Amino acid sequence: MIRADGLTKFYGSRCVIKDLSFSIEDREIVGFLGLNGAGKTTALRMLAGLLQPSSGRLQLDGQDVLADPKSIGWRIGFLPERPPVYEEMTVSDYLVFAAELRGYPKEKSARRVSEVIERTELAEYQDEPILHLSHGFRQRVGIAQAIVHEPDLVILDEPINGLDPKQIIEMRGLIRSLGDEHIILISSHILPEISQTCDRLLVLSRGELVAQGTESELRGQFGGGSRLRVTLVGTPEDIAPVLERCPLLASFETVARAGDATEIRVELKEQRPEALSRFVIEAGLGLRRIEPEKSELETMFIQLTRG
Repeated sequence: MIRADGLTKFYGSRCVIKDLSFSIEDREIVGFLGLNGAGKTTALRMLAGLLQPSSGRLQLDGQDVLADPKSIGWRIGFLPERPPVYEEMTVSDYLVFAAELRGYPKEKSARRVSEVIERTELAEYQDEPILHLSHGFRQRVGIAQAIVHEPDLVILDEPINGLDPKQIIEMRGLIRSLGDEHIILISSHILPEISQTCDRLLVLSRGELVAQGTESELRGQFGGGSRLRVTLVGTPEDIAPVLERCPLLASFETVARAGDATEIRVELKEQRPEALSRFVIEAGLGLRRIEPEKSELETMFIQLTRG
């Protein structure tokens, strides 16, 4: 578990991080969310042991990260927004070098590098100079160097920045798989993507933590989540009589037809999407998809980060 207590950072008289406190459990994926300039990168550099806070404490499994960052650095993997790669090196040589920098045993590094290359799907490019790789594959190399020494905590600063839609989906899957072995902390300013990847969100605004919790908890806390998009198997004529009997709904309307399914916009009387799922399934309707309206998620994010 990693625990931050009262982390604060001043640059001169300007406070960029104020009294930041939270904890993350083992094998949990947490999103660090905030607008550009909210202080995310400064906070992540402190959590990685690369920047000393002005005050506060940071512990990893009870060990003080800030007291002696060098002695605990091997337990932390960090991907900055710009991957720290040497472009003239091949992928495999660079990862061996990165493992040795973190003190990983030399007799185990070759096998570990092979495992990481396979995990990040870089096998086809392992003998290529990093200079020749696309942005998406450089991001994969950046993640590979962050996990090659088997750290407990992996910190990823804007890992999906600049990726195309296909690469974003692949990166999402990769990050989710890493959560089986590491504590994962990801920063982003893109709410829909980070909400699909993370178990829990920490929302930062102007250097302060303004909210934390699961996406559902935040929507409930800030009045969101009452409007959903639901895709059900059947025609509108079949679906409407069933939804009319649902006591959970304030209103509903058909949005679109797609093959044998119908997309419905619904408004709940209370924040209980799981109860709606159970109702339609027990009523014999096939449930293809249920999700909050994206515009409502974005509204909640703006409310949190801009007051």
